[in-house]
Amino acid sequence: MESKELMQLAAQACEDKRGEDIVVMDMKHVSLISDYFLICHGTSERQVQAIARGIKQEAEEKGIEVKRFEGFEHARWILIDLDDVVCHVFHEDERGYYNLERLWGDAPTYTFQDIAPDQA
Repeated sequence: MESKELMQLAAQACEDKRGEDIVVMDMKHVSLISDYFLICHGTSERQVQAIARGIKQEAEEKGIEVKRFEGFEHARWILIDLDDVVCHVFHEDERGYYNLERLWGDAPTYTFQDIAPDQA
């Protein structure tokens, strides 16, 4: 699966679990870490866990190996490493504090509406 398709799959999983303020950062020319960062947040620990679980489940159903799945227990910042796509699912209180969008401000940034599969 191409990294763009994987990013769209993960973004749709976030949307399906009502993830808020879904943002995708194109990291291809900014970092060697991954092709995309996907960032979203939930308003409760249970929702943050549901979003992360949804991303993991969708990836595994498509045969994508989840390289790393961290932070699930505390549900303040869950990282799901899908190799070419790294998903950051925050609790809304933590997202502003870490502000990855500003930290990686050189990367082109897109909203879910910009990258939704029927729009791409």
